Amino acid sequence: MKPHEPITLREVYQARDRIKDAAIRTPLVRLNVDDPNREIYLKLENLQPIGSFKLRGAVNAMRAADPETLKAGVWTASTGNMAQGVAWGAREMGLECTVVVPDNAPASKLEAIRELGAEIIKIPRADWFHLILYTHDYPGMEGLFIHSASNREVMAGQGTIGVEIVEDMPDVDAVITPFGGGGLTAGVASAVRALKPATRLYACELETGAPFAPSLAAGEPVTIKPRPAPGFAEGFSGAPSVGADMWPILSSVVGGSLIMSVADLVSTIKLLVERNHIVAEGAGAAPVASALSGGAGEGKIACVVSGGHIDSDVLAAILDGTFTF
Repeated sequence: MKPHEPITLREVYQARDRIKDAAIRTPLVRLNVDDPNREIYLKLENLQPIGSFKLRGAVNAMRAADPETLKAGVWTASTGNMAQGVAWGAREMGLECTVVVPDNAPASKLEAIRELGAEIIKIPRADWFHLILYTHDYPGMEGLFIHSASNREVMAGQGTIGVEIVEDMPDVDAVITPFGGGGLTAGVASAVRALKPATRLYACELETGAPFAPSLAAGEPVTIKPRPAPGFAEGFSGAPSVGADMWPILSSVVGGSLIMSVADLVSTIKLLVERNHIVAEGAGAAPVASALSGGAGEGKIACVVSGGHIDSDVLAAILDGTFTF
């Protein structure tokens, strides 16, 4: 399989077999909002053991790896959710784990990484993005590097979400995923496109850092200058470009990328708590915000609520209306 080809159903089904005792099959529930034009459904990946979809890809990558490579341990570069997925999997397999994080990673995620037994290395955010997008290397690191997006086993693991959506709702009209590095979007879109080609497939991005939408418009990756994003959304906002290794897959399976405002994201986090009693981080609420805007059209729309990690004080401020950005 060529590295830039869409993820195949065979890869996704192999991933499902590998992770079936680790990742749970999350429910698909309807958002409690009356809308005459669309039914919005929530794929609740915030209910995974680590509170995020990243467990699927991380565990699949480790279980698919050469055991000899794993002897030196595993490492990743992540703002938190992939780090927790890799650390959780490493702990289960008895492996050493190191995580390289940007220096503005949320405190709640860093504490969760430490609790799972991983070592943390902080570097400047710009250097971290360079590692993610270009080098895939860091001085002194050994063992298996698990890229949070462009690793095919990671994408295949995330693709199991798409299979579950189609199995649970065969008449789904559209699927929306939050776009950070692109691994979730590529995996889910590849699986859904293979199973139900007519389904509309969208990524969604925050206005503070949205390189995918202009890249799709230009027909090639473009570079933007991101603005600072709220801490609860930093994991999926701020990349200056779409990774060159991700672009061929993404551009072949995704129909568009929807951009939302910070204000819409904040109001959607509050709405999810009030209407469905669901706590979502910024990336998790983003697909719902996009669906509510009408950008994904009408019909049955599945939104991947990718994670639930948000600092309690930030959530409290959002709920009582005092949050400012």
